[in-house]
Amino acid sequence: MTNSVIAPPIARKEPSSTTLHGQTLEDNYGWMRDKSSPEVLAYLTAENDYTTAEMKPTEELQAKLYAEMLSHIKETDVSVPYRDHGWYYYTRTVEGSQYPIHCRKLALSPHYDDSQPEQVILDVNKLAEGQPFMSIGGMSMSPDGHKLAYSTDNTGFRQYTLHIRDLETGVDLADTAERVGSLVWAADSHTLFYTTEDEVTKRQDHLFRHRLGDPVEEDALIYEETDERFNLGVGQTRDGKYLLMEAGSHTTNECSYLPADTPGGVFLVIAPRQDEQEYYVDHRHGLFYIRTNDTGKNFRVVTIPVDGGGREAWSELIPEDKDVPLEDFDLFDSFCVSSTRELGLTSLEVTQFKEEGTLGETRKISFPEPTYTAQSHVNREFITDKFRYSYQSLVSPASVYDYDVKAGTSELLKQQEVPGGFDSSRYASERVWTTAVDGVKIPVSVVYRRDFFQKDSTSPLYVYGYGSYGYPLPVGFSPARLSLLDRGVVLAYAHIRGGGEMGDVWHDAGKMMVKRNTFSDFIAVTEHLVAEGYGAKNRVAIEGGSAGGLLMGAVVNERPDLFRVVLSHVPFVDVMNTMLDASLPLTVAEYEEWGNPNELPAFEYMLSYSPYDNLKPGAYPAMLVKTSLNDSQVMYWEPAKYVAKLRTLKTNDAPLLLHINMDAGHGGASGRYDYLKEIAFDYAFLLTQLGVEG
Repeated sequence: MTNSVIAPPIARKEPSSTTLHGQTLEDNYGWMRDKSSPEVLAYLTAENDYTTAEMKPTEELQAKLYAEMLSHIKETDVSVPYRDHGWYYYTRTVEGSQYPIHCRKLALSPHYDDSQPEQVILDVNKLAEGQPFMSIGGMSMSPDGHKLAYSTDNTGFRQYTLHIRDLETGVDLADTAERVGSLVWAADSHTLFYTTEDEVTKRQDHLFRHRLGDPVEEDALIYEETDERFNLGVGQTRDGKYLLMEAGSHTTNECSYLPADTPGGVFLVIAPRQDEQEYYVDHRHGLFYIRTNDTGKNFRVVTIPVDGGGREAWSELIPEDKDVPLEDFDLFDSFCVSSTRELGLTSLEVTQFKEEGTLGETRKISFPEPTYTAQSHVNREFITDKFRYSYQSLVSPASVYDYDVKAGTSELLKQQEVPGGFDSSRYASERVWTTAVDGVKIPVSVVYRRDFFQKDSTSPLYVYGYGSYGYPLPVGFSPARLSLLDRGVVLAYAHIRGGGEMGDVWHDAGKMMVKRNTFSDFIAVTEHLVAEGYGAKNRVAIEGGSAGGLLMGAVVNERPDLFRVVLSHVPFVDVMNTMLDASLPLTVAEYEEWGNPNELPAFEYMLSYSPYDNLKPGAYPAMLVKTSLNDSQVMYWEPAKYVAKLRTLKTNDAPLLLHINMDAGHGGASGRYDYLKEIAFDYAFLLTQLGVEG
């Protein structure tokens, strides 16, 4: 990459300050928050122009990478059909089309019959015509199969509009609503429940009941959630007998139920909310089955008769395992499936019920590789003897299996086809353990191409991290990633504290007043990989997005010498200004993840690592920072301010680029081809800066 003839934009400074707890925070770039300002838009455009000019020498490489990635994707494809209420549902993609097509066929036998005529229920490509962005939020099929409720966002701001389609005519009804979240039908297929968000904070806080044909203005308000930490969601039990309304924060929730065949009734609370307690509900044969952490962080399963009382009446079915977190629990008519985490890896345990409802034989579904992702797939049928799950790894493409509960065997239904000469035997994955600064063992998933890799500390090394919200970093297959592996890059995924790889305990060890563990873990992982010969110390690239973008900013501030290249997507870097503004989306709810800076201890701790507030003069790695104008999770001005401030402080000539997608939101481009071009852009920057041959 050569220097462009365009000078980098220099943002004007307009000093402003915030004083709290006797300390003053200075901010020269708060004016960038005005999205309607021509000056702001002009500045963002100038940043894009500069990035385009800087990246111009890589255009040939971008095109080459895009072509490679596309060659590994089966553009015309179809998903595995799943059965639901007398239909088989699936999605198709067609070569040249950006979006999926949702379809179904009648289920006239226990086995899928491909010869049945296809009915297209939703072609997202048609919805996207004339739109720069299109995303589907919720989809809910009426029990009689005649109506589809769905929601769309055409800006990327994750603000969804409700539509109801008559599948017999293919026409959308007049029934609609704005700012809609979750959707569920009552058993009469005429009544729809939906949640809506607050106009300013985007918190889902109202539940409405809509009857087809009624004006939306007459929809009954069923519930309003007034606690700003909580969001509402609505769904149903797998057997379809009950509708469930959940009010949940990051650490606490409360669930209410309503018989699906009495939509005019009242939702009843199963157990009143208690701080730091979560519980998740399903129903079988007159009992609610509840996965809860009421007695321990690793969760247990209890039962209670419908209308059977509160917590004091809960009867334990599966006790908590102090060493193995119970991550999920799937309930069916004759069996249940426990998703647990053993040393950070998922285990699926299938248990049959005895006639009296007690647990019978348990079998574990085993997986062959050292690091992988396995989870429940689409399982809509309650009465079944099959459990559908998905499996993939860093070297094995995504696969869908049916597990025969009675026989104890798995049947592969489909593995993602990877054209373009892919051979999984050419690649290897490992699970590596790193020791953190406080002695805790941190798992790392590593993948490389066998014939290119030697542990001789010369390889280019890429390390990805997230480590927030208790989210386990998935270990999945990526056709696009082959473009890095086939150029000799070693890829590593750091399962650092703050994530959920070892359950809530792992999350708790990297949030609030111990959040800095997340950053020191990532640094320790990188240092260990270099020391063990997985990569050269002067050829390390790192990537993270959103809360992972905070991670990028924090570790670069602490150890700018350790990294050569940084890819930072929609980064949450302006921690203090954002968390002090309760009017912004997510802020109040996020107090349970980061802390409340209105409290002095949290203020001081958060200020100690906030990337924007801890920038200082010095040499920084090459950085590509990406955001979207319509991002509602991390506002565009956070990365824009961060780059503007860093430009005034960095003392070396390593590239500092900001790219703004002017027609998207938090997840970037919505079309699959457009998104692939974004990845090619990122990889071209990464490879060029690492000195890897194109």
